[in-house]
Amino acid sequence: MMTLVPVWIADILPYKVFGAVAFVRRLREFENQAKRKVWFHPSPICETLWPRPGNSNSQKKSMELEADKHRLVESVELIVRTRMNGQAAGHGMDHVLRVLASARKIHADSGGDLQVVELAALLHDVGDAKFHNGEERSAEFAREILGELGTSRELIEHVAHIVDNISFRKRTDPNELSLEGKIVQDADRLDALGAIGIVRTIEYGAMFGQSFYLPDSGDVKTGVDHFYEKLFKLKDMLNTDVARRMAVEREMFMRAFLDQFMREWHA
Repeated sequence: MMTLVPVWIADILPYKVFGAVAFVRRLREFENQAKRKVWFHPSPICETLWPRPGNSNSQKKSMELEADKHRLVESVELIVRTRMNGQAAGHGMDHVLRVLASARKIHADSGGDLQVVELAALLHDVGDAKFHNGEERSAEFAREILGELGTSRELIEHVAHIVDNISFRKRTDPNELSLEGKIVQDADRLDALGAIGIVRTIEYGAMFGQSFYLPDSGDVKTGVDHFYEKLFKLKDMLNTDVARRMAVEREMFMRAFLDQFMREWHA
């Protein structure tokens, strides 16, 4: 089906023959038509190059809004990098950035508000209890950081609620998560699986004096215990289909690793 375009398009090419003066005159006539809002049905190309009067302002506002969202996420990332500088044991900035990347992938499949997802992913461990004398302060710090950046109260509370309710420790008494919260929770749990999950378990043990394996550990907790008490439960606790698909391969790798580890240990 042929798309109708502004009336001047049909006439414009002949002016290549009759000269530049006629061409400019015809463009001026077009400008007058635009001022009078004399339009037919413009093609997408013409809408892009010569938008209808009134459209440019809404497009500009939309672009400015997206730019503001991007700047807020960048500002939060810089603050979190500073606050978490030196924080390790598998819960440092490298973990946060992996969660952010996974959350974006899950969001692309599941939908939701991307800005909320990104902010919650960046802030979810900013006040981790392991580094604050056993007191979980991530939601508190999220409110503080976003408030200082002039964020709306609604957005602050949404992000803080996610940050305060995604951890494994809240599994028995969680507050209902939004779609964005479920996405970030899945991204955080995925980072505890696979090769990265193994490394994080060993890093945590090295920092806090926990052995990875003891043949007769008794009541002493080890890294291998952590696999069975928490990590192998995560796949069935995920919220989104895409995260569950990602978790299958990672869990299989971990089980294969443990099998190989035990064979070598007991060789």
